[in-house]
Amino acid sequence: MTRASHPQPAGSAAIRRAYTGPAILHGFRLFFMAAAIWAVIAMVAWIPLFRGMLVLPTGLGLIDWHAHEMIYGYVPAVVAGFLLTAVPNWTGRLPILGRPVLLLGLLWLAGRLAVALSGVVGAQAAALVDLAFPVVLALAIGREIIAARNSRNMKVLVILALLIAGNALFHGALLWPGPAADAGIDTGTGLRVGLAVTLLLIMLVGGRIVPSFTRNWLAKRGPGPLPVAFDHLDGACMAVAAVALAAWIARPDAILTAALSAVAAIAHTIRLARWCGGRCGGEPLVLVLHLAYGFVPLGFAGLWLAILWPDILQPSAALHAWTAGAIGLMTMAVMSRASLGHAGLPLHAGPAVVLVYGLLILSAVLRILSGSPMIAGDAVLPLIEAAAAAWIAGFALFVASYWSILTRYPAR
Repeated sequence: MTRASHPQPAGSAAIRRAYTGPAILHGFRLFFMAAAIWAVIAMVAWIPLFRGMLVLPTGLGLIDWHAHEMIYGYVPAVVAGFLLTAVPNWTGRLPILGRPVLLLGLLWLAGRLAVALSGVVGAQAAALVDLAFPVVLALAIGREIIAARNSRNMKVLVILALLIAGNALFHGALLWPGPAADAGIDTGTGLRVGLAVTLLLIMLVGGRIVPSFTRNWLAKRGPGPLPVAFDHLDGACMAVAAVALAAWIARPDAILTAALSAVAAIAHTIRLARWCGGRCGGEPLVLVLHLAYGFVPLGFAGLWLAILWPDILQPSAALHAWTAGAIGLMTMAVMSRASLGHAGLPLHAGPAVVLVYGLLILSAVLRILSGSPMIAGDAVLPLIEAAAAAWIAGFALFVASYWSILTRYPAR
């Protein structure tokens, strides 16, 4: 891959500053913007598709297309932006910039088009094109980590491999439905794998950055309790969640899954409470990290409730606590903060960013409520549409507010 041609001793940050190509062709710039735009486009299309007012030439069912494009379209774009920026800092190697970033972006876009047009291009071609992006991304990231002998961060390759495996399961269930069904696999299995892996990534990365960023902010504001650093309790919470999610992938309706989910909900509520989120009201850029993580135990609690008492809460409510809540809000928190930091701007959330956070929280809450027969009743569709509108408005406002930050170089 083509790299900036400046000497390594200058460091990754210096290489980025010396790069004079298009500003957008930095990993975080291109993929954060692409992810946000896709979050808008995919949701704008979803409601008329759901109402039968729009036909998409895809070979997927409508719900499968919607879920796939959130889990295997939106999430990998955010992950790519994060890793292409973080890995050079972890390894000390030169960042990937310019044309290789553009090629990765085009591969990601080709996947979105192939899945949307799979009814025309065929399921096999769509699968190959869709899987090409995460595979090439994993190879690029793996090359950097292995070349730097940075074994500590090999876990990110495991995460990428699991995302690829989940997406392959999804496409495999479409290509070979008979053998897949005999093996107990359907498209839902692949979607659950992708969602579970993304949640584990949030727990892993969130468990590092939430207490770290909180501590840094609170340390400047006088005495008081500080977040507890990652320790054995965090590891235990991760293990409990991993077991609960594995049970959910295999047996989504089982009583054992409900019991494990209840334990995971309690464990991650305790974990979150140790990070002093109640002291962060003065800076939304920090507070939003805690609010986003709060949707992780909320999703586990919702899953427990949905399995045991589906008349009170449907599984869709728990799923959207995780997707619209934990994933949507946490990725937005990371994108908005990282974009400011790497652009050399103050780490402070202005009014527009605060509104973005508020809209995404509203979207998640409305979508959760729509999954409760006791609350929603005849208002299910209006609640879903209101949740979609808040999601679209939030991401569209992010695109408008961060366009100049992500597409232009900062003033020097």
